[in-house]
Amino acid sequence: MTAALEPTGVAVTVRAPAKINLHLGVGPVRPDGFHPLATVYQAIGLYDDVTATPAAPGDGWSVHTIADASIDLATVADDETNLAVRAGRLLAAHHGRDDLAAHLEIHKGIPVAGGMAGGSADAAATLVAVDRLFDLRTSDDDLLALAAQLGSDVPFALIGGTAVGTGRGEVVEPVADATEPWWVVVPHEIGLSTPLVYRRFDELVERSDGIVPADPGQLADLVALLRAGDGARLGAHLHNDLTVPAYDLRPDLAERAALLDELGPVLLSGSGPTQLVLSESAEEARAAAARLTQEGIAHWLVPAPVAGAHVVDIL
Repeated sequence: MTAALEPTGVAVTVRAPAKINLHLGVGPVRPDGFHPLATVYQAIGLYDDVTATPAAPGDGWSVHTIADASIDLATVADDETNLAVRAGRLLAAHHGRDDLAAHLEIHKGIPVAGGMAGGSADAAATLVAVDRLFDLRTSDDDLLALAAQLGSDVPFALIGGTAVGTGRGEVVEPVADATEPWWVVVPHEIGLSTPLVYRRFDELVERSDGIVPADPGQLADLVALLRAGDGARLGAHLHNDLTVPAYDLRPDLAERAALLDELGPVLLSGSGPTQLVLSESAEEARAAAARLTQEGIAHWLVPAPVAGAHVVDIL
């Protein structure tokens, strides 16, 4: 190992945010099996932290995941199939350094299988953490290209803030966002499979049953009001093409949406099952949260937009 690639320290911790889709327009499935998307991402104040430390001599890549008390890790793999490990390996291979390896400690604050791209956040955080740990000095363009290979939401987890996503979501362009919303995040203890929701979307489209494709003008109008800081009209421009198939699969979510709608504009996060209530201020969010507390419904209050993957500690 050359001097330039010696570890910069004992450990590097990188924090990456959850994402929501203020607008999610889904096109018909492509021959490659992906759906073309027209989306507006927003990063919100729920985070996963990834700490990378150099692997012991002779050891390979490894990962260990812990979580906040309310987050179920039953479906999270602590092996080489974990997307964070794949991200580390991909970055090392990009630099022709297959001899590099790290141990990854993931602390999850983002719900698992909640439609908030927690796995993508872990992958993005790993790319940055491993890059800093071994002083690889990967360019931003290369990091984004590697992120796109890992998953549709990984590039946005690097960028954060607010951005338009196209392609299958991996082509991201930051947009100015002068709004300062607060979100009441309402998780669900039972996850919802993203592929399953997309399959139901395809079935409903084929039957012309309840799916009304997003108007492209909606996305442009949303971007314009974000730039203008017009938070008062944000709720009227929220849209998610996956809401109907998700609620068709999970009628309990539709029932909960009816309750949440009394508190403010409701948004399904990605493919669900996490739901959000939009608030224009922290005070408004606290009032909505008080009602949920009375109903015994778990929730978080978070600001938006927030930064993408960023270093929080180097030891």
